[in-house]
Amino acid sequence: MAELSRRKMLISGGALGALSALGMASPAWAWAPSGSIAGSGAGADPRWVWDEEADPLVASLLDRGAVPEANRLLWNWNRNDQPLPDGLPDDLRAFIEKARQLPSWADKGKLTTAAEFNKSRGLYLNLLNGVGGGMLSTAIPKEARAVYYSKGGANMEDRVAKTSILGFAVGALNAYQPDGSCVVNAVKTRLVHAAVRHLLPQSPNWTGEVPISQNDMLVTWHTLPTFAMRKMREWQVPITTAQSDAYLHVWQVTAHMLGIRDEYIPATWTAANSQSDQVMPPAMGPTREGVELTEILLGQLAEQTSPGSIGRPLCNALARYLVGTQVADWDGIRREPVWDPLIANTWPILVRFREGLIPLPLVPPVAWTIDEALRQYILFYLTKGKQTKIEIPTINRPS
Repeated sequence: MAELSRRKMLISGGALGALSALGMASPAWAWAPSGSIAGSGAGADPRWVWDEEADPLVASLLDRGAVPEANRLLWNWNRNDQPLPDGLPDDLRAFIEKARQLPSWADKGKLTTAAEFNKSRGLYLNLLNGVGGGMLSTAIPKEARAVYYSKGGANMEDRVAKTSILGFAVGALNAYQPDGSCVVNAVKTRLVHAAVRHLLPQSPNWTGEVPISQNDMLVTWHTLPTFAMRKMREWQVPITTAQSDAYLHVWQVTAHMLGIRDEYIPATWTAANSQSDQVMPPAMGPTREGVELTEILLGQLAEQTSPGSIGRPLCNALARYLVGTQVADWDGIRREPVWDPLIANTWPILVRFREGLIPLPLVPPVAWTIDEALRQYILFYLTKGKQTKIEIPTINRPS
């Protein structure tokens, strides 16, 4: 099966894919599966592994024109415990019923603790996952180009809104509870990824191997929980071992639900940091597409938070502070002589002040209420008040 995946990559990826397959483009995979949630594995290089369950299914749905009707039927499938609608193709129904099951190692207690952690740390997590993760993703050439040339690249407000739907679902208090939506949105996102893997190699703008490999997904994963935890530690945010383990766990479960193999999902923060240090540096760098996407994203953020002349310089400075000089320069984020030092000097003070309040009664619920209001405002702004949901694409970005 690994050979079939490699052959598929070579056929679809052309010369660049061939060079990569021969190990001439980046270092060989060296992360040990013993550090994974599975504890063992074949150790196959995840750069040449995709989704062997979702990919042929979605390719078949696209080829036989079944996706529009599937999207229509799945539009009102919203809750984790909700039965699938009647009328879905049998192969799609069978896939979703299997894909929606939580892994056997999912720990309900840890998921509950993670939700409680989000009550008091939602401000940091929304900032780090939204702004920080967004700026990191545009500095990942394969991800930036995949976003830019797929259907979502033509309407970035809609694209960001749909990405936010999944991110907010993970951070919701009922993420994996029966009335939550994280299972639904993760499974829908897995189907979207499979569609992009089928469609994007057909685009004249795409060169290279099939997109969204297991390695690509790991790189993106590390721009979220691993980056966020590292920054919170850097800011000296008080986090207990139970909270830290729980936050990792909710993202481990999410990785599984998105189709990442258990043998690649880090079991501990030590393993996660080790894997991040291996996969992130060679995956990052500047692209024209990444700079364009960054400009759109920061423009949206400035309009959402503080309209007027102060908004964009402040957002530039905040983004540069979160991701650092090199990534910010790759993304083309302008330096702000006034705001850059102000943010760098003021943010640690604000964190210490905020953390001094956290132990007081009622502060976590109030903090969560404010953070949740901000989340809903962002989604409302991005969608212009219209209902937006994750759907399987049928085309690439129109020329």
